[in-house]
Amino acid sequence: MSAGAGYTLYHPRWYRRRVSVWWWLQSRSYTGFVLRELTSVFVAFFALILLWQVRALGGGPEAYARFLARLRSPLFVTLDALALAFVLFHSITWFNLAPTAMVVRVRGKRLPDALVAGANYAAWIALSAAVAAILLRG
Repeated sequence: MSAGAGYTLYHPRWYRRRVSVWWWLQSRSYTGFVLRELTSVFVAFFALILLWQVRALGGGPEAYARFLARLRSPLFVTLDALALAFVLFHSITWFNLAPTAMVVRVRGKRLPDALVAGANYAAWIALSAAVAAILLRG
């Protein structure tokens, strides 16, 4: 490097355009992306409720009865209904993204996107029906 070069140890500050906090509302695809990411909070809520249920089951019949009584409160009924709506949105958007995230090839040819997404939906319906049959039988 020549002695005349204007070298500094510090990098000059780059110009960065200010971006609004609401940038994701400018486009439908951005809004869908952010909502899908936010629905992960409700997936975690369902997981915590499941862990709480397992803990109540381990505590005996009295602990489980208290757990069920808490879940019958209007607050939990409202939260569960809201969480169900967001978890369904989360599942549907991820199943629609599956062909992009998971490229399936058979004999060197890519399967159509509708077939990959349809297989996910079919598995979801079959597993839901199996769980419903088990729960409704008892």
